[in-house]
Amino acid sequence: MGLLGEILALPLAPVRGTGWVIDQLLLTAEREYYDPAPVLEELAQLEQELLDGTVSEEEFDRREDELLDKMARLEEHQRRLRARS
Repeated sequence: MGLLGEILALPLAPVRGTGWVIDQLLLTAEREYYDPAPVLEELAQLEQELLDGTVSEEEFDRREDELLDKMARLEEHQRRLRARS
């Protein structure tokens, strides 16, 4: 696109800028949603609760399975992202 094209497209610059901002917000939200760190922290906290005796073995097993399933989903999402790149 030459100079004339840039000049003619200038009125659309705010729309393109808004689109870029929305894309960046979505990328940031997706990174936070699929971040495994909170799940790892929750697993560590759950283990500490078991050691402290504040949670039963049955409750620990149930919640641990849920967290491990969530971790597997997060890892699968990461694999799909790497495959796309």
